[in-house]
Amino acid sequence: MRLWRIENWVNHPKAAQREVLQDLVTAAQYTSFGKQYNFTKLFTVKDFKNVVPIHEYHDIKPYIQRMMDGEENVLWNTPIGWFAKSSGTTSDKSKFIPISEESLQDNHYQANKDVLTNYYKNFPGSELLTGKGLVVGGSHQINRYNEDVQYGDLSAVLMQNTPFWGQWLRTPELSIALLDEWEDKIEKLAQATAQENVTSLAGVPTWTLILLKRILEIKNARTIKEVWPNLELYINGGVSFVPYREQFEKIIGAPINYLEVYNASEGFFAAQEKPDDDGMTLFTEHGIFYEFMPVEEYGSPDPKTVGLNEVVKGKNYAIVISTTGGLWRYLVGDTVRFTSINPYRIIVSGRLKHYMNAFGEEVIIDNSDRAIAYAAKQTGAIVSDYTAAPLYFSENSNGAHEWLVEFEKEPTSMEAFTQAMDEELKNVNSDYEAKRQKNIALRMPVVKMLPFGSFTAWLRSKGKLGGQHKVPRLSNERTIIEEILSMNL
Repeated sequence: MRLWRIENWVNHPKAAQREVLQDLVTAAQYTSFGKQYNFTKLFTVKDFKNVVPIHEYHDIKPYIQRMMDGEENVLWNTPIGWFAKSSGTTSDKSKFIPISEESLQDNHYQANKDVLTNYYKNFPGSELLTGKGLVVGGSHQINRYNEDVQYGDLSAVLMQNTPFWGQWLRTPELSIALLDEWEDKIEKLAQATAQENVTSLAGVPTWTLILLKRILEIKNARTIKEVWPNLELYINGGVSFVPYREQFEKIIGAPINYLEVYNASEGFFAAQEKPDDDGMTLFTEHGIFYEFMPVEEYGSPDPKTVGLNEVVKGKNYAIVISTTGGLWRYLVGDTVRFTSINPYRIIVSGRLKHYMNAFGEEVIIDNSDRAIAYAAKQTGAIVSDYTAAPLYFSENSNGAHEWLVEFEKEPTSMEAFTQAMDEELKNVNSDYEAKRQKNIALRMPVVKMLPFGSFTAWLRSKGKLGGQHKVPRLSNERTIIEEILSMNL
């Protein structure tokens, strides 16, 4: 039954999206927000876009504060008792994303079920559900804002609201999964799960790798397959898997399936149907209406967006959503690129505010991930993490990019690594290539090898150790890179 529904919205995504928007506007027409923008008079997508402005978090924060203080019918028409706390990746300030019962059931849980349905369609002989799923999730305990409102990071909220039967299928027990102190949590996770029959893993690659290495130490094993012989699936998201795949294949020790998902605090947006798909299929029937803003529109007084009928393959868009949680034309901050139009498949190409464009080079995270992966392959290196920022023009030299890199395995030559990275950036980004021409605007990148653990130390200093927190890959100014460098003097 569900497989038929999946095929229906995959084959008829525009119809699914029209129905989603109609349901959203109808449900919220008598909320404070719905009355403010005359939702009862909105009958077309064009009306909706003409009347409702695009919002960033600071625009909707006053509404969210009213909801957290107990006011109902503000952004959504059913009670909001949960908020997903997200520190974001561009600011130290926390964001509180409203989570309604509808966003749990129709989006997060339904999307998870659809991922599982597609997996069994592709691997009918799978024994995934004969064992347990290990989720390397968030590190925030559930906090009570008042007697009616609770908050935590998304994985904590989802775990707290999972039906009782869902707890049978996952490990470890909730008290460990929700531990706040990340280093203690990794140890307890490793001790608790090393004895289990784990058939699937999910989590951010960096922290998952740390956990797997600790499990190998505990079990005195060479590979994870020796510990969990029935492991068959790793679900990854949050950062590009490209720089990590080789490490996972080596530490697991035998082929398994890898699926990428796009699951944020604001919603579960997309997932690969099959491990070899080029991109993730956009979930069009899951309580979220999508618009796509060409990145060059960002910052303009009246930014234009397009719908699925107008998106172009290969172009970078900022994703704009309206949801059953009460986010209306909300700019998530991620950029996506369509790899396919039939069906609609996307990759996350970067962040609106995570890029380098100090010299007109327009380097985005997708570019840097590819370049790092290529340089590592060419020099036998394994990269743990990296960040980069511009080096501005001075009296004695023109501009450059400065890269701080942590290696699991050092390259055969740092000079060769730098050259390979530079060459691949030229290959994937014509603007960068033009600026590097004869070193006129940009000279060769400056790559510095950091002691292992430097990025972890910086995250700890920011109170962001663990969970979905990660070092920003790219920045257009030098605050982050200077902080990390100052800790390694």
